[in-house]
Amino acid sequence: EGPIIMTGGAIGSLIAQMLPVSDNERKTLLVAGAAAGMTTVFGTPIAAIMLAVELLLFEWTPRSFIPVAVAAIVAEVERTLLHLPGPIFPFSGTMEASVTGLGGWVLIGICAGLLSGLLTQLVYACEDAFLKLPIHWMWWPMIGGLVVGIGGLIEPQALGVGYDNIANMLDGRTVATAALLLLVVKAIIWSVALGSGTSGGVLAPLLIMGGAMGAVLSGILPEASPGFWPLLAMAATMGGTMRAPLTATFFATELTGNTHVLVPLIAACATAHAVTVLLMKRSILTEKVARRGHHIIREYRVDPFALTRVREVMTTNVESVPAAMTLHGAAAFLTAPDTRHPSFPVIDEAGHVLGVIDPPAILRWRRNGKHRKATLGELLSGSKITLAYPDEYLEALSDKLLLANVSHLPVVSREDERLIGYIGWKDMMRVRSKKQAEERYRTALLSFGAKRKAPQSVGESAV
Repeated sequence: EGPIIMTGGAIGSLIAQMLPVSDNERKTLLVAGAAAGMTTVFGTPIAAIMLAVELLLFEWTPRSFIPVAVAAIVAEVERTLLHLPGPIFPFSGTMEASVTGLGGWVLIGICAGLLSGLLTQLVYACEDAFLKLPIHWMWWPMIGGLVVGIGGLIEPQALGVGYDNIANMLDGRTVATAALLLLVVKAIIWSVALGSGTSGGVLAPLLIMGGAMGAVLSGILPEASPGFWPLLAMAATMGGTMRAPLTATFFATELTGNTHVLVPLIAACATAHAVTVLLMKRSILTEKVARRGHHIIREYRVDPFALTRVREVMTTNVESVPAAMTLHGAAAFLTAPDTRHPSFPVIDEAGHVLGVIDPPAILRWRRNGKHRKATLGELLSGSKITLAYPDEYLEALSDKLLLANVSHLPVVSREDERLIGYIGWKDMMRVRSKKQAEERYRTALLSFGAKRKAPQSVGESAV
């Protein structure tokens, strides 16, 4: 499945290079090709779309969602016209929802999360071990192949794509002892193969190892249809290891053609995801990228600048200077010991902003030979000024500051253009600090009779 997904991505990239598109649109077309390739192999268009959203693009915008959805849907239609089988692993089993059943779903999710953490650590432990070997890296795949061969002698079922193993587990034909041996051998040879640099997949091996764990645990879990617990373990292991619970849920549903297991699947996948988040900083996929020096954020975050208006953070008690002030007076004012700010808006008698003065502007006027008795109103006459408005969002304001190459802007009313505030980068940064504080500090709003302790101030905590 790996080569066809990469081939689909390459086709999407080639098409994008022939079209006049932006870099982000080119990336979207690459991912659309990969989603089409995944759909062609597995017949899972919804899971392919979710994979693009959760792992590859990690954004939910029409610009990215629609091309990926179109590619996956068209690939599914073409797949049907080519008479490719679907679903690949038909499964009709289910389990009635109950408290006991919920406990089993959560337990299988916890075990899958622990297995996901173990597999991730094992892969990168093998990679670190190969890096320490006193031999050239070109010998590493040979050693990895040797380990895979030995594993195949111990358990031949661990070799190959493994689709027969998945089908046998879903049919309930895999006994616990055989499943345990398959799990151990497959985990070792898969980890060593990937750690040595040998080409290997992720999806099918995770399904096999997760299914084997589910087959082992079936004897102690509540009674269900044969293959039900291996199916849940497959999806939960995939979702936990790749940190893609929604992709794993829909992937298992579409692979089996069974929508009756959606709730158990999402329960197990969400539990596995929670366990892996607590155990590891990154997934098995993003760890590789992080080791190359790149930082990846995989959480949806809304830019606080896009939600905050200027009037919410601007300084309302504005210190300004009159237009009648002379150049000499402005220089003395800016260099006075009690002057606290680097720039000040200049206003006329009606309160309209004529411009902003700061030390560089004073020096520029002096170098240009302006008379020391010239007023600021005369010096700023005809100059272009950038203004902010109280109903603007900080997202647009940041662009204004960047284009004007200034650190502060006067805020004026839209009705009469009178000065009502002043805003700078420092005020905008407080928005991010406030957002972080909202996520960090926890307080109970209902005390139920218990007296809440007031939080200490910074001064009190320092005593």
